[in-house]
Amino acid sequence: MENRRAFYVHALEEAYEETSERTIAKRTFRNRLDYFEEYTEEEFTKRFRLKKCTCMDILSRIESAITPSTNRRTNVTPKTKLLLTLRFYATGSFLITVADFCGVSVPTACRVAREVSNAIASLSKDWVKFPDPAGMQQTVFDFYKIAKFPRVIGAIDCTHVRVQSPGGENAEMFRNRKGYFSLNIQAVCDANLRFQNLVARWPGSAHDSHIFNCSRLKYQLDTGYFKDYMILGDSGYKQCRYMMTPLLNPQSAAERLYNESQIRTRNTIERTFGVWKRRFPILSMGIRVSMDTVMAIISACAVLHNIAISAKDPLPPIDIEISPSQILEEPETSFRTDGDSTARTVLISDYFARLSRPA
Repeated sequence: MENRRAFYVHALEEAYEETSERTIAKRTFRNRLDYFEEYTEEEFTKRFRLKKCTCMDILSRIESAITPSTNRRTNVTPKTKLLLTLRFYATGSFLITVADFCGVSVPTACRVAREVSNAIASLSKDWVKFPDPAGMQQTVFDFYKIAKFPRVIGAIDCTHVRVQSPGGENAEMFRNRKGYFSLNIQAVCDANLRFQNLVARWPGSAHDSHIFNCSRLKYQLDTGYFKDYMILGDSGYKQCRYMMTPLLNPQSAAERLYNESQIRTRNTIERTFGVWKRRFPILSMGIRVSMDTVMAIISACAVLHNIAISAKDPLPPIDIEISPSQILEEPETSFRTDGDSTARTVLISDYFARLSRPA
């Protein structure tokens, strides 16, 4: 018994000696470059998808929300946080890549991306909205200039944003008709490709018309909030007094003119999705973070897209690493034959019939 105790004490002493001889690894802090100074305007825009002045404007809007609460020397500055997040949106790569790019650890990069995304998404109420009555008249006029379709305040459609499997019992709800996991994002845009409404919470298996039927926008349209204005949708939506959809079999010249005008005007939403996903490739390549952060990232990208358009930032370059199929999707193949077509019939007979007559 005594021998066993002595052996145990000896083993403890050896372990203590080995521990005391170890040198404590010093924490190393990598230098963080100031990319505003490092890159030219063109190089900066290519890497972060926004101009320097636009980035500084965004920073001024969210700085108070992302400023560290302590004054430690090693804190990540609000400017670095914003650039890290924009680089994440611009590459769609793993967080370790943007962490190395900005000189932080992967856990820090993950925390920063979530913090900044939530801060930018909180600006949605100011940047992703329908205009006031005076602005509504300008929106109608801008749509009218495209193909002479009257009283239009928006074009509506949905697009899929690829995500990783959320796991759990409901994971398969996020698998869309093409077989990959996604969120189905409903959006309404204006004629200048700005988002006016965005719903970013439905799983990939949800149908476009179901998302619309459950939306606050439909309630507003049903209750006359937008008066006699209309939105344009594809054939997957139910035709009614405020939703103009294309005719499946146009017969007369007026019907053909209606379809041509409707399709050309509605095309703005497809172009909006294209520019949006080209500007922020993370939306095409897939988002590999938690679902709550995914929703914040999507909303944040919509806010940044609108800010970029208002600031007249250049259109994003075409990325050869992203195939067009990842940006432009095939439209839904289902067609709604129900609904009230009275408003459409009156519009064709009273307006498009007159336009189709020879001068």
